[in-house]
Amino acid sequence: MTSIRQVLLAAGSVAFVTGTMAYFFGRNRKTPEQRERERRRVISTSGRITDGTVLDVRETEQGARQQQFLIYSYDVAGVEYQCSQDVTDLRPFINLHSCRLGLPTSVKYDPHSPGNSIVAAESWMGLRR
Repeated sequence: MTSIRQVLLAAGSVAFVTGTMAYFFGRNRKTPEQRERERRRVISTSGRITDGTVLDVRETEQGARQQQFLIYSYDVAGVEYQCSQDVTDLRPFINLHSCRLGLPTSVKYDPHSPGNSIVAAESWMGLRR
């Protein structure tokens, strides 16, 4: 009788711990949009600014969703970077039709990872008008 109780108690404990871990690890997952918004926020508040140039504006369709990308280049410590930023969610702040090849822009980048950069965020705009 005692061994059956111990087995049931152990099984119940394992089920409780597994359920608790699944709840805590599953609920903290961020969507890609939330991760991108957080990345833009961090770089816009703590990034360094350098000069860059707009290379192109591309519009693509990802399933039913249309996406806009701003392609730009900039130099940090003698290294040239060419990056793109998905600016689909920033359409209220950016006029993509005024962006043209060779347009000067300010670029904010992460000093610890210079390839991680932005030209626009909700609270900062590097595109010159």
